[in-house]
Amino acid sequence: MRPSLSLALRLSTAATAGVLALVIAARPGIAADDAAAGQALFKTKCTACHSVDADRIGPRLQNVVGRPVASVPTYSYSPALKKLGGGWTPARLDQWLSGTQKMAPGSKMFLQVDDPAQRRLIVAYLQSVSEPSGLAAKK
Repeated sequence: MRPSLSLALRLSTAATAGVLALVIAARPGIAADDAAAGQALFKTKCTACHSVDADRIGPRLQNVVGRPVASVPTYSYSPALKKLGGGWTPARLDQWLSGTQKMAPGSKMFLQVDDPAQRRLIVAYLQSVSEPSGLAAKK
């Protein structure tokens, strides 16, 4: 890579990280900002396995808030997740992201997000791509 292009990419990455940090720190109570910051975190932490609109290594996550656990018909869930039961609420997604193997030992997902602020933002993003609570679960 050319030195000037390499420098430009590093500066761009640093600027993006800086803007994200400002959004998180300066206006944590604004839902739109939370969803935008959560989307950025989702892209860096989750998109290796998940997409909002398509099944990948993990199931699609559009309408996950309000949806029953292990209910995407086109995805093959682990027996551990099928046994978990219940539905995905913001609080339950936060618990899930804090320790997937603690919540459902043997599930396919091993990633956990240790930082509660990051989990809150990721969940805010997932809420922003979900139908109002309960509608997605009825489909």
